Amino acid sequence: MGAQLRVYKRRIKSVSATKKITKAMEMIAASRIVKAQRQVDASTPYASELTRAVTAVASGSNSKHPLVTEAEQPARAAVLIVTADRGQAGAYSANAIKAADVLTERLRSEGKEVVHYIVGRKGVSYYAFRERPVVDSWTGFSDRPTYADAKRVADPLIEAVLTDTAEGGVDELHIVFTEFVSMMTQSPVDRRLLPVRLETSEDEAEAAKDKIAPLYEFEPSTEDVLDALLPRYVESRVYNALLQSAASELAARRRAMKAATDNAEEVIKSVTRLANAARQAAITQEISEIVGGASALADATAGSDR
Repeated sequence: MGAQLRVYKRRIKSVSATKKITKAMEMIAASRIVKAQRQVDASTPYASELTRAVTAVASGSNSKHPLVTEAEQPARAAVLIVTADRGQAGAYSANAIKAADVLTERLRSEGKEVVHYIVGRKGVSYYAFRERPVVDSWTGFSDRPTYADAKRVADPLIEAVLTDTAEGGVDELHIVFTEFVSMMTQSPVDRRLLPVRLETSEDEAEAAKDKIAPLYEFEPSTEDVLDALLPRYVESRVYNALLQSAASELAARRRAMKAATDNAEEVIKSVTRLANAARQAAITQEISEIVGGASALADATAGSDR
């Protein structure tokens, strides 16, 4: 009984130490997610308005520019996958990788060659373990991205879009990231960044029926305007995706660490009950042994008196 009680005590001590770690990680993630959410809220309007401006320019021009021109027979597509640098965030990175696999299969079914760019150590290690080729990768900033990081990611993507496919360029640019919906909901999504799709909602299309389409004059030229908008557009969209992914990563880590802390509490309660039962059994056994010994001694003394 004593040996079993020592095992229970060591288990409680070990789980209690783990609980302290998971609780600390939960509190750190909870304290940082507010700032990450504010950054998402601050960057989303800019990215949306810039996308709208690019769409307006594209709809008002006939220029053959990579930003707005669909290839007649697209041969190669680039996919940027945003994952985490660290684990302990539940299925956050795994869900983004699964969404990227689904997108890759769809693009390949359309007859396109797919090349991958990856943000985050989890995605890099996943592709390295399976010996899948990666054109370029970036690590070290998944939970704290800056605009400089987004620019560093966007530059080779823009260069690939501007390069002819015969020389290793791409016709399309897609991005897979985790969209931050709320503290409890984060959804992996894929978006096509280039060429820009001229999409409108049903309400916007209905409202635009009775409106006269605007006419645009470009100074100095349409190509120069699109050349200036291209890097800004890609950088802003990548930056917003990195911020959304960072907020989603922190929310997923907070939720995972809270679940781990709750599980640790349940394990401690369960093992404590077992330890108490073992202690009570040991005490009962000791009392029984004492009573039995005293009774035997009393019988022996009574026999000698006779």
